[in-house]
Amino acid sequence: MSSVIVSAPRLEHGDSEAGNVAVAAPRVSWTSATEVPNWEQASAEISLTTHRGTTSATVAGDQSRFLPWPFADLTPRESGEVRVRVAGPDGWSAWSEPTSFFASFLAPGEWDADFIGLESPQQDAQPFLARREFDVRQGLTQATWYATAQGVYEASVNGTPVDDQILKPGWTPYHLRLIHETNDVTSLLKPGTNAVGLAVTGGWYTERFGFQNQAAIVYGEQPSVAGQLHLEYDDGTEEWVRTGPSWQVTDSGPWTASGIYRGEDFDARRIQPGWDKAGFQATGWAPATPQQAGLTPEARVSPEVRVVEQMPVKEVLGSGDGTYLLDFGQNLVGRLRITVQGEAGDTVTLRHAEVLDSGALGVRPLRAARATDTYTLAGGEPEEYAPTFTFHGFRYAEVSGWPGTFDPAAVTAEVIHSDMRRTGRFESSNELLNRLHENVVWGMRGNFLYLPTDCPQRDERLGWTGDIQIFGPSAAFLYDCDGFLDSWLRDVWLEQQEAGGGVAFVVPDVLRSGDVPTAAWGDVATVLPMVLFERFGDLEVVQRQYPSMKAWTDLLLKIAGDRHLWEGGFQFGDWVDPDSPPTDPARAKTDPDVVSGAFLYRSADLTARAADLLGFAEESAGYRAQAELVRQAWVNEYVSPAGRIVSDAQTAYALAIAFGIADEPLRAAFGSRLAELVRRDGYRISTGFVGTPLVNDALTTTGHDTEAARLLLQTDCPSWLYSVSMGATTIWERWDSLLPDGSINPGEMTSFNHYALGSVADWMHRVVAGLGADSPGYKTVRIAPRPLPGLDSASASYDGPYGPIKVSWIRDGGEIAVSAVVPPNSDAVVTLPGIDDFRAGSGEHEWRFASADQVPGEVRIGMDTPLVDIIDNEGAYLALRSAFERVDPALASDFNARTKWVPGQNLRAAFSIISPGVAPKVLEELEAFNKH
Repeated sequence: MSSVIVSAPRLEHGDSEAGNVAVAAPRVSWTSATEVPNWEQASAEISLTTHRGTTSATVAGDQSRFLPWPFADLTPRESGEVRVRVAGPDGWSAWSEPTSFFASFLAPGEWDADFIGLESPQQDAQPFLARREFDVRQGLTQATWYATAQGVYEASVNGTPVDDQILKPGWTPYHLRLIHETNDVTSLLKPGTNAVGLAVTGGWYTERFGFQNQAAIVYGEQPSVAGQLHLEYDDGTEEWVRTGPSWQVTDSGPWTASGIYRGEDFDARRIQPGWDKAGFQATGWAPATPQQAGLTPEARVSPEVRVVEQMPVKEVLGSGDGTYLLDFGQNLVGRLRITVQGEAGDTVTLRHAEVLDSGALGVRPLRAARATDTYTLAGGEPEEYAPTFTFHGFRYAEVSGWPGTFDPAAVTAEVIHSDMRRTGRFESSNELLNRLHENVVWGMRGNFLYLPTDCPQRDERLGWTGDIQIFGPSAAFLYDCDGFLDSWLRDVWLEQQEAGGGVAFVVPDVLRSGDVPTAAWGDVATVLPMVLFERFGDLEVVQRQYPSMKAWTDLLLKIAGDRHLWEGGFQFGDWVDPDSPPTDPARAKTDPDVVSGAFLYRSADLTARAADLLGFAEESAGYRAQAELVRQAWVNEYVSPAGRIVSDAQTAYALAIAFGIADEPLRAAFGSRLAELVRRDGYRISTGFVGTPLVNDALTTTGHDTEAARLLLQTDCPSWLYSVSMGATTIWERWDSLLPDGSINPGEMTSFNHYALGSVADWMHRVVAGLGADSPGYKTVRIAPRPLPGLDSASASYDGPYGPIKVSWIRDGGEIAVSAVVPPNSDAVVTLPGIDDFRAGSGEHEWRFASADQVPGEVRIGMDTPLVDIIDNEGAYLALRSAFERVDPALASDFNARTKWVPGQNLRAAFSIISPGVAPKVLEELEAFNKH
């Protein structure tokens, strides 16, 4: 028997703790592990065991990712186990461990539950409780609970929660798509009288969305809930218990107010013990009122949201009069859990913020978000509380009204997000760079909560399309987010159809922006499906989203017309360019028309590629021809005969290079000019949302590794590592969300947890460490490390579709030593400096090549020293800056910010507008450096 070990198979959308599969024919995936090098799968056998018995299917070939379901379609509530074994050159493997599954979907027509709520609610989004008692006969074999809400809900059976999921059913465009949860509650029921209890509040459904004090309710004033319980007996009979007028409701529960932005108010004195158990006397409860019918919900295909980690208080920063300021050491998304003892009526208030402002919570960036929870004690024994119907983005918390002696161990931060499997990691010899990568990870964790949001703390938390368009590749490496983004893309297309092909700024489209086409944001419709195909091998997403891709591209081509350029109209452009003022983040150096024209080409090109993948040859040729017309028009319109782009800025050149708009020799010219601009700006970043994910890629693609390294490792503001040097533990929205003096950026739009600028992580994985996908789903890995100057080592690991992949390199004398692990049933294309590309099979590998780093020559700094000689020698630059700071820190800061490090200018010219007495003092301070 083969020594190959096969993983327990993974069923599509079947990675939840409950093992739910949301489709009748789930695709099957597995990985193989073996020490046999160059091992390839020749065939596989899949075994299915259900109540009907065991059957198997043999499939030939090496496919082990997203295999079509080889059996008859599953039926609702069907359960069973799937195993796999594989055959290779060494024969058949043993069978894998089984994967248990439960078919979580409903049959057509089975959903027949009323949405219920309060008859006469007294206030906006008033929380309520609902309950129903029912009888269960002897011989129960299976009990399945399905539920959804226009709002958010918690469900319990006989006093026990049905699961640990939070804020169910999440946020979708409620008028277009609803999700239902599915829970096996057989073990929670007993013969005789039983009870179901529901706690319901508004959540996103009743939230007020909008800006400039114009926020308004989009979906509905009041929440409602719907659920149905399916009972199966050993005699073959079935029963349904569905929400409707027979249920009882009350607004006298312990939740007195709640909201996504507001927070939650909970009064434990109002708890009605046993309200969700059989035999409860529902005094004062009223019959439920059927509400306006919602859509028929569909089974969940994305990961559940739950508590994934708990963090203790790191430090108590201050206290007084029952008030305590707590630091958890990490900006996170979640809630506080407290254990407290006091008198009835004592109220503990929990406030949250990401940063401090003059030693107190920095709440200005929260804008209208109250971000406050209150807990009123019932009194007596110790009581435990964590909010149920809200979440917060915070590192710091203020706890006030605490009765008695405070113990920091009584407060714990619970981290909450969509429960995805972590897949990717990165490490280097630079600790600041490692912290930057960790900040990217935490930023993703905080903003992947049912949908990809822009920020988790203020009065926004919306599914901004531009943010995930640029961050998608990084996200796909860090976590197994295929199902998560697949689900969100369904909403993109639903909203898009309502908007006539336009893609909204945010999805769900609570800003009603779908009729305002905007580059880089709307292009998520074409970019993200292809990312999921390239990184996960998920062609089905491309198949389903292809009409969305076409609709968006067709709309843009119509706007472009005979000029083949996307000109004018509303554009975000290179959002939060570091030179943009705090009050106008769209005012960037790169012209919006340059950006929109580039993305028009990008979307037409991607749609052509998608058509080709799907076998639509004629459509592919048509879109490819249109893309070429757009490319030529862009070059003709925006590129001078000398090879300069009219917007002479980093983002413009990065777009042209990364999107393939520039052919040789223009691409080489663009690369040289981009490198000059990076040097001119003192190796500080000069891009916003659009250019940031592309600029380092463009530099290394055109051979400017040194400039890319200096840009990446820069710590001055603006730069990636500036925020790290300022103590950031997540990615900021602005390069200077926190100013060098520690104060908060004065702009109204300042978030300290915003993953967009962390999109550089994808380049760090692929280029710095050298681990990328050469074919869809990493069937063929691309190993292409670029040992950058300033780094002694780097590594990346990825738990990929075919198994663990690892690439690392380290400097060893005058050589670079590269190590790699390629998983079985796949291979790699290896690109190493100075060596022709070659292929490597699965297994462990080591290679060495000569280091090509150039050691900068010595520079003596005088008034006639060219600026480019100073900036290109990092030691000389740092010596000049330190000397200047010792003379006059304020002047040094101004000099550093405004100096353009360009050819043809020496230090004398740069000092020409500075007081004449300063230069001699700076040169005097430089004597030690020059002597050395």
